[in-house]
Amino acid sequence: MKALIIDDEPLARSLVLEYLQAYPQIQVMQECNDGFEGVKAVQQHQPDLIFLDIQMPKINGFEMLELIEEPPTVIFTTAFDQYALKAFEAHAVDYLLKPFSQERFNKAIQKLLEQKGAAPDTKAKTTALLETAAQSSEKHDRVVVKLGHKINIIPVDDIQYLAADDDYVNLHTAYGTFLKNRTMSYFEKSLDAQQFVRVHRSYMVQIAQITRLDPYQKDTYIAKLRSGAEIPVSRAGYSKLKAVLEL
Repeated sequence: MKALIIDDEPLARSLVLEYLQAYPQIQVMQECNDGFEGVKAVQQHQPDLIFLDIQMPKINGFEMLELIEEPPTVIFTTAFDQYALKAFEAHAVDYLLKPFSQERFNKAIQKLLEQKGAAPDTKAKTTALLETAAQSSEKHDRVVVKLGHKINIIPVDDIQYLAADDDYVNLHTAYGTFLKNRTMSYFEKSLDAQQFVRVHRSYMVQIAQITRLDPYQKDTYIAKLRSGAEIPVSRAGYSKLKAVLEL
C-alpha cells in the first residue's frame, strides 16, 4: 500500500513514520510540507492512502483534497478540532487529533485494513466530507481552483457572482472566470450569507456588487452589477435579498 504524509510539521511527519514501522505493508513514497507539494505528489505517486493535516500554509488540507480528481483514502492527522468529528467518522477512514499515541494510531490503521477489501468510493466520500465541512461555522475567505498545472487562490471578496454550470460553478471575477468542481449548495453553505445571496437557482451574487434591481416579469427582477452583468433574481431570491438588506 503506497502512502504519503502531508503535514507542515516535521515532528508530526516523523511520528507517523515511526508508528508506521509496525506496518511494513504500508510504504511511504514521499513526505510533503504543504498542500501544493501534496497535490503534485498525489499526481506522481497515485497513493492508496494519505496522512493529511488540515491546517497548513499556502493551501489547507480541505483545499488540497478539492484539487484532486481521484482522491485516495484519507486519515487526518491534525490539531484542528473545530469541525464536527461526525463528519470525519462518516467520510474519512479516521481522524487523529494531535498529539496521538501509537495505540490510537494502531486503531486507525486497523480500521483502514478492515475497510481495504470493501473497495470504498473514495471520491464520493471526499465529496461528502467537503460538503459537510462547508457547513462549519468558519466561513471561507478564499476559493482554490486548479487550472491545468496552475493553482489559483481567489479571495472571496474578488468574486462578483457565481453561476451554476451542470456539476460545476463558474466564479466570475474582474480578472477572469474560473470553473470550480463544486455545487451551488456547497457555496451557499460555505460563503458568508451576509456577503453572498443565492438570488436564483443558478446564481449567487456578492451583495456589494449590486447597483440596482429592475422589475422583470411577475415577482422577478434583474440585478445590475458594477461590472455590467445582469443576473436574474427569482421571487425566492428577492425575498432573501430583502432580508439581508433589511428592506
